[in-house]
Amino acid sequence: MIWSQKYEAMPRDELAQVQIERLQSTLNRVQRSVAFYRAAFQAQRVKPEAVSTLEDLRRLPFTTKEDLRQAYPYGMFAVPLKDIVRIQCTSGTTGRPVVVGYTPNDVRLWSDCVARVLAAGGVSEHDVVQVAFTYGLFSGGLGMHYGAERLGASVVPASTGSLERQVMILRDFKSTALACTPGYALTLASAIRDAGVSPDDLSLRVGFFGAEPWSESLRGQLEQRLGIVALDNYGLTEILGPGVSFECEHKRGLHINEDHFIAEIVDPARGEPVPPGAPGELVLTTISKEGFPLIRYRTGDIASIDPSPCACGRTLARMSRIAGRIDDTVIVGDVKILPSQVEEVLASSVGVEPHFEIIVDRVEGIDSLEVRVEISESALAVDEIRALQGLKEQIGRRLLAALTVPVKVTLAEPKTISAAGQPGAKQRRVIDRRAL
Repeated sequence: MIWSQKYEAMPRDELAQVQIERLQSTLNRVQRSVAFYRAAFQAQRVKPEAVSTLEDLRRLPFTTKEDLRQAYPYGMFAVPLKDIVRIQCTSGTTGRPVVVGYTPNDVRLWSDCVARVLAAGGVSEHDVVQVAFTYGLFSGGLGMHYGAERLGASVVPASTGSLERQVMILRDFKSTALACTPGYALTLASAIRDAGVSPDDLSLRVGFFGAEPWSESLRGQLEQRLGIVALDNYGLTEILGPGVSFECEHKRGLHINEDHFIAEIVDPARGEPVPPGAPGELVLTTISKEGFPLIRYRTGDIASIDPSPCACGRTLARMSRIAGRIDDTVIVGDVKILPSQVEEVLASSVGVEPHFEIIVDRVEGIDSLEVRVEISESALAVDEIRALQGLKEQIGRRLLAALTVPVKVTLAEPKTISAAGQPGAKQRRVIDRRAL
């Protein structure tokens, strides 16, 4: 189902005109109201009125997360605080949090973008949406909540409490749609099995998963174990929250809400555009936000863009699923490794769960790579040293073939990795001890 036929299926030439008009309005507003952009435009010797085509966007400076941290808390707001009705922020686990403000119109815009996400998965006013993202300063919970209400669906704000309670709600409230991180969904699938509940006992039919990269193999596991259609959606608090892009039923990329965001793919090292269809760092510009507009924000996420039409009827360009993050790329010797590569191997391995940590260390000048992975309950039941050793060796061989570097495999007991930290939060995949 298409929620906004006017914009989601708009001819590309008309959409480009909408984008440039909204971009010009945004540039004038940030130059007038945000000291950071006024100084950045002056340093780059570019004036908003000189940006008359989408190609001219390349003349503008980038915005980085460090710029946003330096402006903590309200330095990047484009409206007075009295006009802000919602404040959200990033976790701040690697420094100062990024504080984001929303005007009443921003909240309406956000709700509409998330309504598109849910409608693309077939959700309507007849559905019950269980939101199992963390509620609070993290934008995922409230973003999905308001989008589902905008669509007219019944919303259960389950947040990320007790897994037993989640299973009870799924069964007794007859939830038809689930929104959470893919890692939490996998943990929830195990809790459903442990409770003796079959997917056939549930009304669940579709899941909307985001906030962390996940693989096609994990999608297959979630669909099989939960009996659902698993759809990816992308967003980040700095730009909006969930609702920046989303998959339709064809699962051939995530449609970008281009009437609200302009997407670019650049070379992470040089900042120059990459050839069409090539992977690189995703850069986003907001063109309709009032409270916290951003120009050419470097997301740190690795993706590519496909502008070709989709069989669903949407004309919005599609971005690939996020392959990883620039700062999550592990370099061992001269080999680049993404967590998604490890996940692909583990998700298709018998005897382990796709919950893992990559640990990189350096001993006497030589880099080493370790993968800690949870074994499954069935493998734990075997409890034979020879069988577990064989499992480690098998996974080590598969990882060596996929990554081309030797890997030490460590087996962890069930739920020791997936249960670490805040339930439902983004999983930390990489621990690089070389920088400690």
